[in-house]
Amino acid sequence: MKPALKAPSHAALSDALGHAPSDKRLEVLRRVAETGSISQAARDAGISYKAAWQAIDTLSNLSGQLLVARTVGGSGGGGAVITPQGQQLLSLADELALAREAVLSRFAGGSSLSFGLGLRTSMRNQLPCDVEAVEPLGQGDPTVLVRLRTPGQALLTSSVTRESADLLGLRAGLAVLVLCKATAVRIGRGAVEDAPGHSVLPGRIERLARGQGRDEVVLALDGGGQWVGFAGHPFVARKGQRAWASMGGSALVVGLAG
Repeated sequence: MKPALKAPSHAALSDALGHAPSDKRLEVLRRVAETGSISQAARDAGISYKAAWQAIDTLSNLSGQLLVARTVGGSGGGGAVITPQGQQLLSLADELALAREAVLSRFAGGSSLSFGLGLRTSMRNQLPCDVEAVEPLGQGDPTVLVRLRTPGQALLTSSVTRESADLLGLRAGLAVLVLCKATAVRIGRGAVEDAPGHSVLPGRIERLARGQGRDEVVLALDGGGQWVGFAGHPFVARKGQRAWASMGGSALVVGLAG
């Protein structure tokens, strides 16, 4: 007998539903409920079988609940069935989508103002960008490169798994949110050092906080927005001077509007 599952917390449900309007994870769960098959749900959603299981596993981890159970036997050799907790999550997603649209319709320009407002994260660097291209690294490689254009027309490159790119529906022209931990960003001045796999954001120094081993620098980016990073102490610079931020592709996280 399976152990009884505890009721999900408010925070767990919020995490699982964080990207309901745009993420394919809930679409996969909904298609499993309709078809009773993970493989069919993957085909209907236009993603791989592996990505479909990743979607279900991620939602289950976030909600703290078993959302899909395997079935054994039968003429089809078994399949999958959505649990009551999974049905509850889908019902909540539907109600939240209706409530969100009702709120946004009351405010002019609400769709742009809401971009990223529902996101709670320790990452201080968050910048709206447009996807310029999604490029496979090679046949059989599990990762892809996502080329991103910033409001200031700088080009960023993020490395993500194929499954994540599929689940997010990443494609050229899609508006996304790029996030990065400040501790993964190196600030410099003068000639930009050419580091393979690294992206560079130019800007002007807006704030500078001195530390013992390194200094925290806030850049006002070309085209708008801010980016935070660190430079070796003492960083010989002052407010208003040109500087750049450099970070590796694996440090850049791509998210969708909630």
